[in-house]
Amino acid sequence: MICPAEATGDRRPPAPRLEGPAADIDGLLVRTSRTFALAIPELPEPLRREVGVAYLLFRVADTFEDATRWPRAERLTALAAFDRLLRASPWPRDEAGRLAARWVDARPCDHEGYLELLGALPGVLGELDGIAPARRAAIVKYARCTAEGMAGFVAGGTEEGNLRLATLADLRHYCYIVAGIVGELLTELFLDFAPQLGSARAFLADRARAFGEGLQLVNILKDADSDARHGRVYLPRGLERAELLALARTDLDDAAEYVGALQAGGAPRGLVGFTALPVLLARATLDRIERFGAGRSITRVEVASIFARLQVDLDTGASPVDPG
Repeated sequence: MICPAEATGDRRPPAPRLEGPAADIDGLLVRTSRTFALAIPELPEPLRREVGVAYLLFRVADTFEDATRWPRAERLTALAAFDRLLRASPWPRDEAGRLAARWVDARPCDHEGYLELLGALPGVLGELDGIAPARRAAIVKYARCTAEGMAGFVAGGTEEGNLRLATLADLRHYCYIVAGIVGELLTELFLDFAPQLGSARAFLADRARAFGEGLQLVNILKDADSDARHGRVYLPRGLERAELLALARTDLDDAAEYVGALQAGGAPRGLVGFTALPVLLARATLDRIERFGAGRSITRVEVASIFARLQVDLDTGASPVDPG
């Protein structure tokens, strides 16, 4: 296959090499995420590694859905092949290696971290073998749900695969596919890891979707201008900005209650810290967006300050997130 960069004479860095039997999960998280690379280390093992593997699988699906260099048909083919890998047992390492090499060579995007992740996919899938059966099954189930949901959005988009969300219902469904499902997965993993949370099961399950939706809405609001420049329109026309900001705040309030329920239910410190940090960062980002508009992110200094305050609250047993 001719790499698009080669076809246009564009000189780019060489494609990442395929990983061996194991993948550098922590390194891949740093190179593909910001918030979660900071939050996942809060988790105790083996949950830390399990959530890391899950995040990377979701990131693979998102890379295909958002493959700006590929037409719609190629995105759909990649999502279908990824789903086939996820449902196979045992994991077909040879097929995964061939697909990974093809995807990296075809360069669906220009983000070197995402390309490295695609190259490392055989190793990431191999990490699933070391995860307890119930939690492994949950990771695979929800990763497949996201891949299938993203395929639906790509199929309904433009010929290039770019999204055009027309209604608030479309936006909320997209947020569910991309992030609400992640909230549901995390809830299953937490409940299996920490049985003492059983009494809070119904409460956590009720707010799991809003937990993910709120974080995704903030990202969409923050990146609205840059997304539009790349042909992606997540914010439906005719919706008032104030309405979207209010929805995001309501979701983040539900997310704060989710964190509070974990803490009240006796969750280990790491589970509370892991869930509290993205909510705190999202609230601060939303404040910035409300004051200055899209494209405004909080600074590294602000992130460091929020992280430090969170550690103090966790050390003293204080509630780390205001319920709103």
